[in-house]
Amino acid sequence: MNRFNQQHIDTWREQGGVLIEKFFNEEEVAQVHADFQLAFERREGHAAALVKKQAGEIGKFNSSQFATFEAIPFDTSPALNLIGVHPELINFAKAALDSDTVHLYQCQAWAKFTGEADYDQPFHCDFVNHTLTVPSEDAARNSVTILCYFTDVTEGHGPMHYVTRIDGAHAGGPEATFSGDTALQEALLPYEQSSASAAGSIFPFSIDVYHRGTNMTVPGGVRYAVMACFKRPGDDAIGYHAWPFHHTKPWHRIFDHATPAQLTCFGVQPPGDAFWTQTTLSRAQVRYPNWDLSPYRQALS
Repeated sequence: MNRFNQQHIDTWREQGGVLIEKFFNEEEVAQVHADFQLAFERREGHAAALVKKQAGEIGKFNSSQFATFEAIPFDTSPALNLIGVHPELINFAKAALDSDTVHLYQCQAWAKFTGEADYDQPFHCDFVNHTLTVPSEDAARNSVTILCYFTDVTEGHGPMHYVTRIDGAHAGGPEATFSGDTALQEALLPYEQSSASAAGSIFPFSIDVYHRGTNMTVPGGVRYAVMACFKRPGDDAIGYHAWPFHHTKPWHRIFDHATPAQLTCFGVQPPGDAFWTQTTLSRAQVRYPNWDLSPYRQALS
């Protein structure tokens, strides 16, 4: 059951981003929503927004914006831990990147609460911390970041604002992505669009698209979102997480419930790969006692 169509893929490639409303069903949203409350132990924000901008100022980055921005896995149910590798998200990434296989190189949950921080940001592109070079002219050779909402997001709930690739070129020219000056920020403002949408909606976008976080202003407001980033396998020019570096996190929450296809997105060798031998299977079972390795054993036999 595809939850997207070819027009969504075409729009992503041409514009750099596309809003797909209610991609996830109500049950999936409810399960992830419950895990967010467990993981962050927060159910509501403060009554008033925290705003520290001067008149006319567009926004700034500050560390408090990211205080509740954490990478998977979480000590929760499989819902939050595996939503970033939902089969249909994987299918979208494969279609967008024109690849039979994709790797998940970043997946983080971001809980925002009114009054916790001033979430208003300047326009920026994500390539600066996803690659050491620059975005490719071929969208499929970049990566796709998928912003997933698990609460209803109005303009008062801090929706991401963005400028399409075409409008960004109009505002600042083809080299606009390398400039963060005030003149460019002001030139981009008339072109910004909002990703505000109902819970379960997603906004896939590319690393060369200007976007920015906006402030939480609804009294008691909460915004739960997941960021899932996919790239083509073997593309070492793009990266973010080194998953093994985070080995102290509860990875059994993923390995005990993920399918082989989902684990492949993390770089785990698929069933039938030469990596799998009787020895590696035995060792893997010791590390993750509840991991169902039967597909790997069957492929070996």
